[in-house]
Amino acid sequence: MLTVKDLNAWYGRSHILQGIGLEIAAGEAVCMIGRNGAGKTTTLRSIMGLVQRRSGTVLFEGTDIIALPTHRRFAMGLAYVPEERRIVGGLSVLENIRLGLVASPNLKREGEIIDRVAETFPRLKERLSQQADTLSGGEQQMLAIARAMVSDPKLIMLDEPSEGIMPVLVDEMFELFARMKARGITILIVEQNVERALQLADRAYVVDQGEIVHSGDAKALLADREIQERYCSV
Repeated sequence: MLTVKDLNAWYGRSHILQGIGLEIAAGEAVCMIGRNGAGKTTTLRSIMGLVQRRSGTVLFEGTDIIALPTHRRFAMGLAYVPEERRIVGGLSVLENIRLGLVASPNLKREGEIIDRVAETFPRLKERLSQQADTLSGGEQQMLAIARAMVSDPKLIMLDEPSEGIMPVLVDEMFELFARMKARGITILIVEQNVERALQLADRAYVVDQGEIVHSGDAKALLADREIQERYCSV
C-alpha cells in the first residue's frame, strides 16, 4: 500500500531525513521507534506532504504522491493524527468530528458515519455537545483520531497518541487500535510507549539520526532489549 524510497527532508538548512525507506502492506500495523529527535515525526509529516522541502519517492497504492498537496493525499485515503491534536476549542465535540468530513467523499453519509464513530468511541458519544477544549487530554486525543476516522482512511498515521495521557485511557486507546487493525485499517504509528507499540504492530522500523537503522518483526524487536536501550527514549 505504501512504499517510501530515499525520502529526504529539510527544515531550513537542517537535513533531517537522510534517505528513509519503508514499506507497509494493506492491513498491516507498522510502528516507528527511536529516540526523540530521530526523525520519526518528520517522516510522517513528509509522507503527508506537510514538510515543504522534501525529495524521494512516496508511492501510495502505486501512485507517486511526493509532489501532491496534502488535501489530495487526504482524498486518496491517507489520514494523519499529529502529536499536537489540533482540536478546535470553540467548537463542540460533534462539530470537531464533522470537520473531518469537509474534504471527504463521505460528506453525504454524515449521519451514518458520525453514528458509527460515536459507537466506536463511547467516551465521545457521551460528550458530543460538550465544548472540545473542556475534554481531558486523552479524550482530546480520541477526538483527533475520531475526526480522522470519519473519512474512512485506507491508512492512518498516528504520532505519539499516548503522550501525556493517563494509563487507563492509554489502555482504551490501544484496544481501539487493535479493533481498527482487525477491521483491516492500515496503521503507521510513532509511539513513545515502545512496548505497547511493538505489541500492536506486525513490523517495526528503528529510526536514528534521520535514517532507518534496523527493521524487522515487531515481536522480535520487543524481545531485543539491546535495540530498545540503544535507540529508544523509554
